[in-house]
Amino acid sequence: MPKHGKQFNGATATFDKQTAYPAVEATQMVKDMAFAKFDETVEAVFKLGIDPRNADQLVRGTVALPHGTGKTVRIAVFASGEKLAEAEGAGADVVGGKEFVESLAGGASLEFDLAIATPDMMAEVGKLGRILGPRGLMPNPKAGTVTMDVAKAVEEFKGGKIEYRNDRYGNVAAPVGKVSFEAAQLYENLSALATEIMRARPAAAKGTYVKNISISSTMGPGIKVDLSIVEKLLDE
Repeated sequence: MPKHGKQFNGATATFDKQTAYPAVEATQMVKDMAFAKFDETVEAVFKLGIDPRNADQLVRGTVALPHGTGKTVRIAVFASGEKLAEAEGAGADVVGGKEFVESLAGGASLEFDLAIATPDMMAEVGKLGRILGPRGLMPNPKAGTVTMDVAKAVEEFKGGKIEYRNDRYGNVAAPVGKVSFEAAQLYENLSALATEIMRARPAAAKGTYVKNISISSTMGPGIKVDLSIVEKLLDE
């Protein structure tokens, strides 16, 4: 078992780890217990009742967080012709075509957090599968990162749109802001994420879909969130 410091243990002692708290209260608790000297990221984790081994039970999509993530996202765009200029105009950090692909294949550093590509470039970008895939950077139509409207995609992701996907254990983890956010902003971001995850429920998933929700800051303990935040969405 990993050893935690006094500050972490002190924060853990202030609440009941077995209790699921209302989402509004949980977001404030995360803020109150943050102790790092930097602006910690606040992350939510949804434990889902899916079987990640089955392709028809995978959960993946995007959500526009009302207040963004508080993080500056570096975006790369793979395109050609006028689409390169459109991407640059929208704020893309790095753009390029076949030569860009070749430079990355040759070992150039990946100085971006998200990649967008036009459909006609995917044959080239696909050659970077072993480089982009393991890092979760491969453009995907389901994530809205394979599109002809690169300018809109860049603006949306720069403005707070994020991609979420389940891991091999059936969990979806995604940022919902920073501890410097107001508790109400964290709650609204968490609600937006919960709404999208509920909307993305696979038809093949049986039984309880959302089994558990927790929220924590980068250095802080996880706090269980009352499932009422998703239960209200069940009949919608």
